[in-house]
Amino acid sequence: MSKPRISVIVPIYQVQSFLPECLDSILEQSFGDIEVIAVNDCSPDRCGEIVDEYAKADERVRALHLPENVGLGRARNAGMEMARGDYLFFLDSDDTLTPGSLQLIADRLAQTSDPDVLIFDYARTFWWGGETRNSLASVFRTEGPEVFTAKQRPEFLTLLMVVWNKVYRRDFIEERGFEFPPGYYEDTPWTFPVLMSADRIAALDHVVVHYRQRRQGNILRTVSRKHFDIFDQYERVFAFIDSDPSLEEWRAQLFSKMIDHFIAILAKNNRVPDELRAEFFALAHRHYRRYLPAGYVRPEGHTGLRHALIGRGAYPVYQTLKVANKGRRKVRKTVRATRKKAAGKRMDRHYETALKQPVDENLAVYSSYWGRGYVCNPAALHAKAKEIAPHVKGVVVAKPGEVKKLPPGTDYVIPGTPRYLEVMARAKYFFNNVNFEDRFIKRPGTVHVQTQHGTPLKTMGIHLLPYPVAAKGTNFRKLLERSDRWDFCISSNRFSSEIWERAFPCSFAPLESGYPRNDVFYNSTADDVRRIREELGIPRGKTAVLYAPTHRDYTTSYVPQLDVARLADALGDGYVVLMRGHHFYEQTPELRALQDSARVIDVTSHTSSEELQLAADVLLADYSSIMFDYANLDRPIVIYANDWDAYKISRGVYFDLMEEPPGHIAHSQNELHDIFVSGAWRDERSDALRDTFRRKFCEYDDGRASERVIRQIMLGEPAEKLPVLPLDERTPAPSPAAAEAASPQSPAVEQSRAA
Repeated sequence: MSKPRISVIVPIYQVQSFLPECLDSILEQSFGDIEVIAVNDCSPDRCGEIVDEYAKADERVRALHLPENVGLGRARNAGMEMARGDYLFFLDSDDTLTPGSLQLIADRLAQTSDPDVLIFDYARTFWWGGETRNSLASVFRTEGPEVFTAKQRPEFLTLLMVVWNKVYRRDFIEERGFEFPPGYYEDTPWTFPVLMSADRIAALDHVVVHYRQRRQGNILRTVSRKHFDIFDQYERVFAFIDSDPSLEEWRAQLFSKMIDHFIAILAKNNRVPDELRAEFFALAHRHYRRYLPAGYVRPEGHTGLRHALIGRGAYPVYQTLKVANKGRRKVRKTVRATRKKAAGKRMDRHYETALKQPVDENLAVYSSYWGRGYVCNPAALHAKAKEIAPHVKGVVVAKPGEVKKLPPGTDYVIPGTPRYLEVMARAKYFFNNVNFEDRFIKRPGTVHVQTQHGTPLKTMGIHLLPYPVAAKGTNFRKLLERSDRWDFCISSNRFSSEIWERAFPCSFAPLESGYPRNDVFYNSTADDVRRIREELGIPRGKTAVLYAPTHRDYTTSYVPQLDVARLADALGDGYVVLMRGHHFYEQTPELRALQDSARVIDVTSHTSSEELQLAADVLLADYSSIMFDYANLDRPIVIYANDWDAYKISRGVYFDLMEEPPGHIAHSQNELHDIFVSGAWRDERSDALRDTFRRKFCEYDDGRASERVIRQIMLGEPAEKLPVLPLDERTPAPSPAAAEAASPQSPAVEQSRAA
């Protein structure tokens, strides 16, 4: 195998949602003379599987799985040992390359006759979609030789101390014996020695790397004692200077950068724990005294004052300075709070009083769709908790109109009432398929589980930012503040897990349990199917088509996409259409009018979507997430996609449903009629499409999702205790035809529609 021009080394740890984008940005470059060394640093998520998939699909990818987690620096070292390229490029696994950038790097290396180091620029990309080029990009346009040393163009040492904005000639790195140390801030003792040692440096004035600014999850923004590693790293830098007298001239500049680095870490509230700040300051003072250059001149202004306080070891004064600045910020915050108070947005006093009481360790709250009662995943979890965790009292949030629909004996609270506020203040466990109101805070020790309410085809969370029609004025800051309360987020497949992590950049852990509401599809019997059909009034022997369209963001009111009465007439007497309108459109005249049709049953107000699915022989869907749930039943699905282009443009989608459908697709009503009348809706092609769809999207739904969640959250049992049953070993509830075949004729059912 020939030696590649560039070895791209990607250390990987807990980035399953970002890794494919990173690897794709490398492999899809126009310049292909590369190897990608993907170093799985014993990542606990699915990064190892992703790496293996890429290595299998592209021979340029070489997978390295470390037996234990060694940290970023040593993972890079492991990748270097495998590298065969002329140049080394260290790319972090949540960042990406801009299109065409590797070709520009290769061209610049050739133009400058293979320098030891090539420096290029980057841009910060933010979770809301913003992008900002490096604020010091002007250094690339300063005057100086094209190929230079750090002494000749020291301005390049003012750039961010990172390893990934450069490529390094491998022979140069090996000759000098450079390697990464363990610990945080490992780029520091690499960047400075490498640049000070290089005889030939070149620059490329181009944004090569998109440096992802993760809202949460950045390891350096984690409160930990690990930030003390910075002292060891600078000791390594100055030991390198001490090893070569010719480097002495760098001491003052690096000393100043070191103190600035200490100040930057102390300035952040999400770095050094409060109880360790005095100790950190003392070590900063020790390094100041130890490495202070002769004749050093401090910076001017506030920065110089902080330098002086560290030099004197005056931590109380340093803190006083910080508190004074914080005080000014607090005054501004108080003014804003006062305005909110005047506007009527003060937290309810009853809630504040309840917050003073201890958390009730055996109290759980279940809420669905802003208080729509006993439905979806929270309802399934409530039922399972009553069975296997009866010591935890469950309370369901229900609006007044939903109370009568609750199962007998269900404890409930009505939103906005005093008891509702008391329960929300004191409960230990919270389960919701949307979000609780802004007013509520997450108390220490409480557990919030976001259950979600479907597999996402359409864009969600911050991914709605480019789609203002669908976002409808969403305050994304508040949305993320609400989502910050989540401890866990339930998922039914890997596809969803990765989307939830990106769409809601918060610090929750994925709970890959399957959707609790779908348990019923594996636990229901033939008797259940017959009972539900009888209750709905479906005549025996009829084929029930469940039509469940989703909401259109590009319309302001209900606009029928399908003439349901015409469809029913086309299907004939052997069929009945169950019309399930989206809950946004309940009680519209168009839906009520359908009740006049003998072949259409309006089931919009039926509480349980799962029961409707059990009763249906076939699902007629558009872009609703119900298709992912219904696929568990392994019954035919037909997609009606008359406005797919308008839908995906106005809402945004995560994959092309036209390329990965669960069954046949109709783009017009006439095509839809043909699919049913010809019998294509249940042919071999339909079965094959559904099988592929099920394997991707029904990954964890095996009838035991509720139990997994309750055992893990309330009983503290490990997730591995109840492994997911392989799809081929699962047995869905019997189809209506199979259920009817297992039972004698029932005249009552046959006559139910006539009555």
